[in-house]
Amino acid sequence: MATASEWLSGLRLRTLPAAISPVVLGVGAAWQGDQPNWAKAGLCLVVALGLQIGVNFSNDYSDGKRGSDADRDGPTRLVASGAAKPGAVKAAAFVAFGVSAAAGLGLAYLTRQWWLIAVGAAAIAAAWFYTGGRRPYGYRGLGEVGVFLFFGPVAVLGTTYVQGLWISWRAIVASVGVGLLACAILMANNLRDLDADKQVGKMTLAVKLGGMVSRGVYAWEMWAAIAAGAVCAIGRPRVLVVLLMAIPTARLTAAVGDGLRGKDLVRVLTRTGQVELGYSILLGLAMADLGIYS
Repeated sequence: MATASEWLSGLRLRTLPAAISPVVLGVGAAWQGDQPNWAKAGLCLVVALGLQIGVNFSNDYSDGKRGSDADRDGPTRLVASGAAKPGAVKAAAFVAFGVSAAAGLGLAYLTRQWWLIAVGAAAIAAAWFYTGGRRPYGYRGLGEVGVFLFFGPVAVLGTTYVQGLWISWRAIVASVGVGLLACAILMANNLRDLDADKQVGKMTLAVKLGGMVSRGVYAWEMWAAIAAGAVCAIGRPRVLVVLLMAIPTARLTAAVGDGLRGKDLVRVLTRTGQVELGYSILLGLAMADLGIYS
């Protein structure tokens, strides 16, 4: 039976900035004078965290059942290590999805935007079929598509929209940046597991492209996100504060380009998540009409 610390490890805390960041940015993009509706913001955060935790447990379950987590450099997984029964991990995934769905229903009720239920259902389906089902799209090099959409534009713009039922062009551009950073987290993860994934036939984008090209893609994702943040400064120069994140971005892309492998990439994954969170905080505050940078 898994211990509390093993279940906590199963949450994959390093990945949670990918869920928190788009909500932080979305609230900032919507904050124009009046204070945000914090109840709606909180529900958005529950939706995002529930999806992220759910997909983490789902991946643990599905990869463990397939045996693709048996030999890896990252933290030990619950199913692959035998610490927890597959059914228990699967149940944990659906509890997290259920919490996310309940929060989404709350948002639909508060905003009377019932079409949000369909968006939430699509997000849960994307989370499950990333590694679950008979033909998981994460095993065909399409994981970045789902991550970009649901932890980028969908999460950012959804958070912004439920605040005042409108979306600015800056929010759209910024959502692309956050989506790219979420993909960079995934790329760092898949670079770490590249050799093990190749052996078990898990054809992630990193496996399909190979290590050298994947390292270039990681750098492109990081710098394209910085560029997206800079574009948001058009007409609002204070947004250029986001360029502070170019410093850790330069260090990370240089380290990955130099050929870090295996467990060294765990630190890259963590720091990429930190860059995404810092990017979202700086950009969100600068986009909001708070007078902080005026």
